[in-house]
Amino acid sequence: MLHVLKKALRKAAKTFQTNAGLNGGTYKLHSYVGKNGAFDYERYRKIQTEGNKSKIGNVWVKQENIRAIADYLKTRNSAPTFGLCHGTRRGLEQKWFSEELGCPVLGTEISDTATQFPNTVQQDFHEARTDWLSACDFIYSNSFDHSFDPAKALRTWVSCLKPGGVVVIEHSSAHEASATTERDPFGAALHLMPYLVLQWSDGDFFVTKILDMPAVDKKLSYTKALIIEARS
Repeated sequence: MLHVLKKALRKAAKTFQTNAGLNGGTYKLHSYVGKNGAFDYERYRKIQTEGNKSKIGNVWVKQENIRAIADYLKTRNSAPTFGLCHGTRRGLEQKWFSEELGCPVLGTEISDTATQFPNTVQQDFHEARTDWLSACDFIYSNSFDHSFDPAKALRTWVSCLKPGGVVVIEHSSAHEASATTERDPFGAALHLMPYLVLQWSDGDFFVTKILDMPAVDKKLSYTKALIIEARS
């Protein structure tokens, strides 16, 4: 029965993507292909590290939005014990979540600048440390657009959730297909995200809620938070 349901969900997701013009400007993923025709991971890592260092003084995350997400998380779990924030650059996300939720929160950053900021470890967010598996009450990121393989990244994040835990992806108009670059390889229209997640998950996890964020940068038309939960 489960196999039939998952097959139907995959078919529905693919049908929607085709009708929505998935390859016609609403979805884009940059390809880091080397001269040999294979994926060039070192190139990806180099570009991400250089990009991080060039913007090391910039802070995109809004404290009001972290507070709003934390308030939502409290409605699900009044006593969280651990969380992760991916792609944090200066480490403010984990600082603010920890203050709001009263629990340890660790940040990751692919660049070696990670060592310059508290509670930040140098880590590619496509991979998980063994002690993170099934250990997180929540995982947050506003850097999902930096993924070279969104399906792999999201599957990795979900594998780190405790039962009842959630992944929170902040998605704004700056994360759409038109904004993709070599440094920001993934972009998709907001209305496509639930269907992309559905296809990537093979029915194992879903977007269950989309939150409006209170603080929207004047350069953006919207900022939302996608709540993703594993199938129970």
